Amino acid sequence: MTDDTRSHPFRDSVQDVAAAHRIPDTPQTRAPAYRLAFTDADFLMREELRPVRLQLELLKPQMILDERGVRSTIVLFGGARIPAPERADTAKTPVLAELSRYYEEARRFSRIMTERSMESYGRENVIITGGGPGVMEAGNRGAHEAGGQSIGLNIVLPHEQAPNAYVTPDLSFNFHYFAIRKMHFLMRAKAICIFPGGFGTLDEMFESLTLIQTKRMKPVPFLLFGRDFWERLINWQMLADAGTISAEDLKLFQFVETAEEAVAAIDAFATPCP
Repeated sequence: MTDDTRSHPFRDSVQDVAAAHRIPDTPQTRAPAYRLAFTDADFLMREELRPVRLQLELLKPQMILDERGVRSTIVLFGGARIPAPERADTAKTPVLAELSRYYEEARRFSRIMTERSMESYGRENVIITGGGPGVMEAGNRGAHEAGGQSIGLNIVLPHEQAPNAYVTPDLSFNFHYFAIRKMHFLMRAKAICIFPGGFGTLDEMFESLTLIQTKRMKPVPFLLFGRDFWERLINWQMLADAGTISAEDLKLFQFVETAEEAVAAIDAFATPCP
């Protein structure tokens, strides 16, 4: 909360909350109806307050990121189940063990981009992930190893998921609404990097692509790590041949294999053609 009392002479909410705790203890003051509305968790969680909760979930991270001076981000989407190479022997399937190389690419890519970010005092090219394990951990880990900050956007799931240990604590957020979380992924996105993953990764990838395809979002470098994985999973050309997408839509993304290729693709996108 900012300490700015210059523009008005009124008591602030913090003062009123403190005053409310000093009132006499009576049946009236103990009743739920007497609670200040903005301190009443039972009231805020009512069905009718959903629009307010949506607004708060959009506003809180926005204000914190603005206060930290974060202007642009590099988005990393990818599978939570992909292990670090040193843990590949614990993978549940041989394919997951093989995909562990993309954990290392995500880690190296994030380290490179964070070193660049630090040149702008952490305002530009800040790594942002879903804050969980797997590829998300790799992204935050690379930023941490570079000595910079990174963002984690966790979400409450039926199974327990804590933020990975490499997210910058002051930039570790938790969400209830998937839609608001997705907005925060893309609102500052300067590039979108998609690593192999499952349903969540596919959801994030296609929603982001659709926003760019429909011109609701400006084009940014859209990089798919692992051509073999993505071409085995999705017959992209068939979509164009069938006419369900335009042939031009296939140019909205490109495949890369390494951190260096991804960095070069981002640089090429940012460099005007002669």
